[in-house]
Amino acid sequence: MSQNIDDAVLPASMLDTDLYKFTMQQAVLQHFPGVQGTYRFTHRDKDVFFTRACFNRFQRSASQFDKIALKPEEREWLAKACPYLKPSYLDFLSAYRFNPTQLRLRFEPIPEDAEKDAQGDGSARGHIRIDAVGPWQETILWEVPLMACLSEIYFTTVDTDWNYDGQEEQAYEKAKTLLNAGCTFSEFGTRRRRSYYTQDLIMKAILRAQSDCPNAPAKVAGTSNMHFAMKYNVTPMGTIAHEWFMGVGALKGYEHANATALKLWEEVYHNVLLIALTDTFSTEAFYKDFVQDPHFAQHWIGLRQDSGDPYVYAPRAKEIYEQLGVDYTKKTIIFSDALNVEKALKLKKQCDELGLKCSFGIGTSLSNDFTKISSGGKEKSRALNMVIKLSSVDGKPTVKISDEITKNTGDPETVRRVKEIFGIPVTDKDEVV
Repeated sequence: MSQNIDDAVLPASMLDTDLYKFTMQQAVLQHFPGVQGTYRFTHRDKDVFFTRACFNRFQRSASQFDKIALKPEEREWLAKACPYLKPSYLDFLSAYRFNPTQLRLRFEPIPEDAEKDAQGDGSARGHIRIDAVGPWQETILWEVPLMACLSEIYFTTVDTDWNYDGQEEQAYEKAKTLLNAGCTFSEFGTRRRRSYYTQDLIMKAILRAQSDCPNAPAKVAGTSNMHFAMKYNVTPMGTIAHEWFMGVGALKGYEHANATALKLWEEVYHNVLLIALTDTFSTEAFYKDFVQDPHFAQHWIGLRQDSGDPYVYAPRAKEIYEQLGVDYTKKTIIFSDALNVEKALKLKKQCDELGLKCSFGIGTSLSNDFTKISSGGKEKSRALNMVIKLSSVDGKPTVKISDEITKNTGDPETVRRVKEIFGIPVTDKDEVV
């Protein structure tokens, strides 16, 4: 993040976020303008702690997000690059300001450091709790820049056992390998990037790789980050996220939540941005609606895989398209779950054998792939394993089941009820966060 005010870390601009936050915000404004939406932070690695000093810096930074506003030249670029964003929406975005009073931020010291924390010791370790509470059409924009901000602060405050040595060349080599293997990919690294500078380095590297491989059978499709798409004149990439299906399910009912979510999306976007994310309530639950109305398979140009076993995804998608009499060779599978180069190459080979088109959204493997200096480069410097998810709409809990059927997100009782609706087994191994 490029703006530093009294050690605060802020987004480089209002565009320093992912495209799908804007596309979903426009959809929320059209369909759910009065709905209240709460987002909640989850840090999955319970053995990795923040410090009081890290939290205080994060709190100072978040309190200054209201300084960020869409610039006239950014609006002009948005209108050209994303013609599906309506003038009325661009008016809304131009007037939009983050409202820090919507944030509920807490630091909870671990028991053994409680006394240190009480004495004002900035090294006291603990957990951070974050909720963003307010109108859904406003709170929807907190997720991506807030996570990027926290990651950068953590890696310049708590974990500093790393440096930038070799980062640009590493990304360049990854991109060359992907492009020469026919793997078209997009950069998806904003949320968990190590820093703004890292993502900037990565963008330069992958675009240089593309320039140096003019005869490669693939290309860099673009980036999910709107700021970097504008800076480097590449296509902004992205469509839809889990929170859209989660919110629609809570507000409109779960039994046909997937079909309802797709229909409402089409009412906003008609013939663009039609890549369907399938795993919010599990991909098999999605297919129950998908096969009942062949329109979706015919009209939507492809599907996105984001959890579970990626190697069963394309064969199953091919089966579904064949069952519906839809030409699967004209459809695209987007893979975006914890990808690295090796996995992308294997999935590309499988899709080629199946006759399916595919593309890849690669995030952390590009924007947060570091090693520890102290290990001489032999040990990985772990990225923060964190998410910010929609947790309720109008007071109704939202849930995500995913294709990791035992790893669920949201209110446990609602998770159980949704699993029962879709015929998904409830087991003793289920984890709910």
